[in-house]
Amino acid sequence: MRAAVVGGSGFTGGELLRLLDGHPEFEPVQATSREYENKTVGSVHPNLRNLDLRFSSPEELESVDVLFAATPHGVSMQHIDAFQDAADTVVDLSADFRLPDSSLYDEWYDGHERPELLASAEYALPELNRENLEGAELIAAGGCNATATIVGLLPLFENGILSGDEQIVVDVKVGSSEGGASGGKASSHAERSGVVRPYAPTGHRHEAEIETYLGTKVSFTVHAVDMIRGASATCHVFPSGPVSKGDLWGAYREQYEDEPFVRMASGGGGVYRYPEPKAVAGSNFAEVGFEVDPRNKRLVVFSAIDNMMKGSAGQAVHAANISFGLEETAGLEFTGFHPVGAP
Repeated sequence: MRAAVVGGSGFTGGELLRLLDGHPEFEPVQATSREYENKTVGSVHPNLRNLDLRFSSPEELESVDVLFAATPHGVSMQHIDAFQDAADTVVDLSADFRLPDSSLYDEWYDGHERPELLASAEYALPELNRENLEGAELIAAGGCNATATIVGLLPLFENGILSGDEQIVVDVKVGSSEGGASGGKASSHAERSGVVRPYAPTGHRHEAEIETYLGTKVSFTVHAVDMIRGASATCHVFPSGPVSKGDLWGAYREQYEDEPFVRMASGGGGVYRYPEPKAVAGSNFAEVGFEVDPRNKRLVVFSAIDNMMKGSAGQAVHAANISFGLEETAGLEFTGFHPVGAP
């Protein structure tokens, strides 16, 4: 099947092209970029020098089976008609179609230009929304910070440990690639190196996704840290009643034992006792784990993803696989490296 990537020169666009290049069913036939029009994909993404493809104008979309839009927020809602004219299925990796209600865009963003389409968009996270992805024509990939948080907390809600009334405090630490290829002063190596910098102490937009899809309020803070790839969520949860470690193992196994891209890492032996972004770098895996703090009546839930894979491009391809009825793991089998440098 023919695939296009709009916004193919960015970090996430490059990840999409990498995945599509190795995919058994999708063939990347177009990658667009205004800045790099007519230049080879390999001149921007050196790991893709083998790919015989040049960037073309986003105004000249080819007819394809699936179009992945890796564009900044606000672009897809302006061009969605052209995207849907060009492709049977559109997978948007921006925030433009993640939320189901236009009032949420009024509250968290700057409104929405195509609110009539929100009800038809399907959230891409398969662990949450698999049953609605088959045959979906408009798919919205989740935000990386929201994805890490939702994957960590979902089993507690699905198995009755949490009801939605409890206090939840989430601290997420993310790598510099979250800022995108264009980045800014805060993303430069000189400014980013060595930091643990709170850049969204309150009011991060991904709160809207978490609260919408988990049905609960969260107190949410994001730190920029000295790594390139990865998002690590630490969730402090205060349940209304006692919860044992056995209860947690039961809940997480029930939720994830058949999921192809979720691995448990919860206090075992060795160096990597809990989820770490380094352990999943380059892969579509999420790692989840937990500990019980009975003295403070607290659960601590950990989750780690590669923000550009499970938090973006990998999630998008996974959802597209389901939409087209393909093997879910197609093109996503890479399990990561060890040892590896800082992700």
